[in-house]
Amino acid sequence: MKHLTIIVPDGQSDLNSVSCIIGAYEIFTRANTYREEQGKKRLFTIELAGVTPEADFHHGLLTLKPQSDISSISKTNLIIIPSLERDCSKITKGNQLLADWIVQQYKNGAEVASMCTGAFMLAATGLLNGRNCSTHWYAADSFRHLFPQVHLQTEKLITDENGIYTNGGGYSFLNLAIYLVEKYYDRQTAIYCSKLFQVEIDRQTQSTFTIFTGQKTHGDEVVRKAQTYIEDNLQEKISVEQLASLFATGRRNFDRRFIRATGNTPAEYLQRVKVESAKKTFETTRKTVNEVMYEVGYSDVKAFREVFRKITGISPLEYRNRYNREALV
Repeated sequence: MKHLTIIVPDGQSDLNSVSCIIGAYEIFTRANTYREEQGKKRLFTIELAGVTPEADFHHGLLTLKPQSDISSISKTNLIIIPSLERDCSKITKGNQLLADWIVQQYKNGAEVASMCTGAFMLAATGLLNGRNCSTHWYAADSFRHLFPQVHLQTEKLITDENGIYTNGGGYSFLNLAIYLVEKYYDRQTAIYCSKLFQVEIDRQTQSTFTIFTGQKTHGDEVVRKAQTYIEDNLQEKISVEQLASLFATGRRNFDRRFIRATGNTPAEYLQRVKVESAKKTFETTRKTVNEVMYEVGYSDVKAFREVFRKITGISPLEYRNRYNREALV
């Protein structure tokens, strides 16, 4: 029988961490039961493990008691790291014993999955260096700053690479749990669990839920002024050449500085700011797609739709209909 370890982190987690722990435990337990109902043996022994006898969550509102100390687990097959505290800058400062244990288990053949901001603990082990990773979109800027060697892809709901899995934010950890059930059990068990827990199966992206605010905690004053100019002139057709010229910077140097400061190329930033403005208009008004398109500086419907779908994962009309009930009247 395989062994599943669900990590109970020590002293720096919120209520979503508890949800991840309980959710993963329930889904894998039900997958085991379903397998038994099919006349097969349970696939996993499931164990909650940590480094302390008790772990407090959300300033002591809840307390969990791990079933085991990680030191007692010499061999496991799958490790799940739950979401951690929302103040992501604190996450890498603790839980070193857990991080070291995860690295050793991975070297021994275990696979590792992080849920939401659990990616910070996973990245702190070094196992994600040079690899793709996802986490909650709100934590993306902090993550990029702390772990520049990791290829962050927040548009992806799940990444799967060399026995390491990560996923996006919030309750999308349920999608990762279903994904892992299919990986380890089979498609039919995953479908059963998705129906029982009412989790949409095969969801690919979290782009629809992303709120783009732009990275502005950097120290590059030229880039910050360029960001402000873009946001103040959404209705204009702005080229990167214009921006570079406006701030008396060579195009290549401007590109490099912009990417280093924001994580986006100037062209990507232009698109994301315009699309974010369009999204807010779709959510709060009954304006048509064409009206909104012109307001954010596009004149080609096809181009606007392509950019909008690339960033959000759905068309402008689908977005408006999903988030604005009045628009359907």
